[in-house]
Amino acid sequence: MSTQPVPSPLLIACALGIEHLALRMGDRGGADGPVTVLRTGMGPRAAERSVTRVLADPVFAGAAVLATGFCAGLAPGMHPGDLVVAEETRDPRGSVPCVGTELLVKELARTLPGRTVHTGPLTGSDHVVRGHERADLLATGAIALDMESAATLLSAVRTEPRPVAAVRVVVDAPEHELVRIGTVRGGISAFRVLRSVLPAFFEWHRNVLLPRR
Repeated sequence: MSTQPVPSPLLIACALGIEHLALRMGDRGGADGPVTVLRTGMGPRAAERSVTRVLADPVFAGAAVLATGFCAGLAPGMHPGDLVVAEETRDPRGSVPCVGTELLVKELARTLPGRTVHTGPLTGSDHVVRGHERADLLATGAIALDMESAATLLSAVRTEPRPVAAVRVVVDAPEHELVRIGTVRGGISAFRVLRSVLPAFFEWHRNVLLPRR
């Protein structure tokens, strides 16, 4: 009598309550294995603490980790509601390569036809970045930034080898700076996009391979 392998868990990490709400409103059908949406709190330290604590639970052994939520676009021509699929995440402590980037791009294009998907390095910051700081970060090759993705993925791969990725929705861009996420058209557009990404995440989880030890 053969036994089916137990599907690995998927941990989806976001920082803000509005991001968590969008993901909770998304379509949970099609998940291959248990899915946990974790609200880490804002900033890299909060993300590191929350992700490290959760992954210490044996239930999450072998879990794939995906960081998501909103981000600031750095490149000219980006618009609120665009998607960013990270090729790697960066912060001062180092970089983490993402797994299954091409698959995520394909699935997001299928799930959200007509939405622009950007790929490239996603950089981390411990504060809101504006003005000349954006230009400086763009010069390093990064295409977008947020405060938690780099810390989330670095914490995830420190515990054990596992598939990791980061997908962000642009809510703020050089030509479209926002003051308050929830009160402007760009923020509402980004919320709707984030609410729709789960099917692409589940397909990534289903197909991505855990690196060999």
